[in-house]
Order: sequence, then C-alpha cells, then structure tokens
Amino acid sequence: MWRELHPNVRVRIVNSFLTRMVGGAVFPFMAIYFTRHLGPGLAGALLAALVGVQFVAGLYGGGLADVWGRRRTLLAGEWLKLAAFLVLLAANLHTPLPWVTFAALTVINVSSGLINPAAEAMLVDVSTPETRTFMYAVNYWAINASLLIGTLLGGWLYQDHFGGLLAGLCAMSGLTLFLAWSRMTETLGGARPSRAEVREQMGLGPLARNYAQVMGDRAFRLFLLGFLLLMTIEFGRSNFIPVHLAASFPEQAVLGLTLDGVKAMSVLTAVNTVMIVALTVPVTGWVKGRDRTRLMTVGFGLFALGFAVLNVSLSLPVLIAASVLLSLGELLYVPTRQALLADMVPGERRGAYLAVNGQTFTVGKWLAALGLPLGAGIGGAGMALVTLLLGLLAIWLSLAGVRGRQRAQSPTVTPALGD
Repeated sequence: MWRELHPNVRVRIVNSFLTRMVGGAVFPFMAIYFTRHLGPGLAGALLAALVGVQFVAGLYGGGLADVWGRRRTLLAGEWLKLAAFLVLLAANLHTPLPWVTFAALTVINVSSGLINPAAEAMLVDVSTPETRTFMYAVNYWAINASLLIGTLLGGWLYQDHFGGLLAGLCAMSGLTLFLAWSRMTETLGGARPSRAEVREQMGLGPLARNYAQVMGDRAFRLFLLGFLLLMTIEFGRSNFIPVHLAASFPEQAVLGLTLDGVKAMSVLTAVNTVMIVALTVPVTGWVKGRDRTRLMTVGFGLFALGFAVLNVSLSLPVLIAASVLLSLGELLYVPTRQALLADMVPGERRGAYLAVNGQTFTVGKWLAALGLPLGAGIGGAGMALVTLLLGLLAIWLSLAGVRGRQRAQSPTVTPALGD
C-alpha cells in the first residue's frame, strides 16, 4: 500500500516525520526557555502571541494555496522555515538572545501557516477515497512516532545540548526543503496566475469573502463544530486533568517506583502514544472497507468516555483502562474522520477549507483552557459530565454535517409526467 501512494504523499509523510521528530525535542521546552530568560508572565504572553500568529498565517496560507499553487506555497514556507531556524541557531550559539529567539519562532509559525494548509490540500488532490483512510492512518502513525522520539530526545538533550538540537533542526529543515523541491509536483490545476492576479485575490477583502463562503457551507460548518468540541475534550489533558491528578492522586509505590499525580499523567500519556504507534497498522487494516461514518461515531464515543473517566477517577488501574479506551477511539476516528473530511471539501477551495479545519486545534486549546476555572467550580464529576455532553454533541453535529453533504451530493430525481 505504501508504494501505491502518490510520491507527493510519501514525501509529505517523511517530511512531517523528520520535522516533528527534531521539533518535538525543542518546541515543547520553549516555555521553559522563555520563563528562564524573561519570567513566567512575559513567557505566557509570548507563547499566546505565537499561537495567534500561526492562526492568522494558517488562514492566509490556505487561501494562497488555492490561488498561487500548493507546491509554491509549501516551498515558500520551507525556505522561510530554514532561514528562521538558522537565525534561531545563531541566537543561541553563545549568549542566549531571547527576543531574537522569539522573532525567529514568529517566522517559524508563519512558515507553518503556509506549509500545513498547502500540504493538506495536496494530500487530498492526489489521493482517492479508496486510499485516504490508509494515507491518513500512516500519516497519524508518523506524527505520533516522531513526537515520541522527539520528546525522549528533548528530555535527555535540552538542558546540556540545546545548540546541538537547534543544529539538528537546521539540518533537517534543509533536507525537507530538498525533498519537497526535488520530489513534489504541483497538484493545483488551471492556468498559472500572474503576480497581479495573486495580489488581487489575496487582499483582505477577497480573502474575507473566500472564508465567509467556506463558513457559509452549512454541512461543513456542522462537521467542523463537531470536531472542535472533540478537540476541546482532547486538550483537557493539558488543562484540568493534570491539575486534578496533581492535586488529588494519592502517592503510591508501583513496581518499586513512587508515583504521584504528575508521574501518573506521564504514564497515561505514554500508554496513549505507545498504543497509537503499535496499533495504527493493524487497526487500519481492520477498518479498510468498513463503514467510515459508523467507525467515526464509535471512535468519538470511546474517546469521550475515556476522557470522562480521566476527569473523575483517582484509581491507577481505572485511569490506565480509560487511556486504553480513548486510544482505541482515537485509532478509529482519526483516519475515518479525515477521509470523510476530504470527501466534503470542494476541489477549488481545498486550501481554504483545510486551513479552517486546521484552526480547530487552536480554538480547541483556547476552549479547553476554560476547563481550569470551570473544573474548580464543578469538580471532577461535573467535568466528566461536561465531557460526555461534549462527546454526544460532537457525534450529533458531525453526523449532521456528513448527512447534509450526502443529501446535497445526491442527484435529484425529477418525476416523469403522469407519475
């Protein structure tokens, strides 16, 4: 199956793996970097600003991929990323320069906003409904495997070999740029627009009208809202759940090791990641040829149920069982939901549609942050109930979106005279 995928798809998956593997060893630790050099208050403001930059850049990149071309937008992002990584390295070779580092990270987030929508649109352009479930499953496996390796690398090397990690980022960025330039082909059809036409279509007014049309698509909007609620559940693992475990989990000895709430959260995250990496291939084989909508629904349900338990339980065996449950749900819904999304997106606006879909992760993080004050008021049991409610709403909205699109795509049969 791997060799049957389009070369663009194979290059994108390899590039994503390489970039995230090294990036995962650096970027999760930048909060520590800025806190150490600028203080916690300013560090939080800068990290929030970086999220906002990527949000805006992603919307612009999606529109640009539809007008200027997938490959050209992606390559522009890759060149920008390589330049920013070199600046990041130079800013930390000797005396750390946190403000130059922040400027470089801002450019890196802009480059990601260009690369990701263009790459996602390219994947849909060159895939078929028959290959998409496998394609997205392999891509998801690569993302999780690379983040697992990257997190381990960062944990061991960040403190004493930060410069070496940044040098690795530069080398990996140069490699991914070469692979994208030499192996990827343009997938956007139609005549090549002039610079004047690109500037005209990428102005604020045309861009706003383009995204207004995207959000005016009712079926897509419902499907998107369903996923947004699911992402709000998922990012609870970075908000209420670790706080709940850190405050209330009883310290205990497990296999000769002392386990507190923070370490328990690490164990649960490891269970999830290892299951995704180990089971993606067999689950993908089992999913092939089955009803994608039904599997997505089951996956959403298992995912929400597992997170609901994490919000309320303090028993380690129950928490591990819940992590297994939500991991199975994740394995079921990720490739099937991505394949259904690809079927819903019109070809002429794939970049814009997929850019909007990509913003659900950012908005989901913002909404999940509300779980901290909400959880303080309603407690773990209340948060478990909220999680189940969000899961049910996610299922209902997503199914409404899928059925709405199916009705819109079904041919209308006009009765013959005399019937």
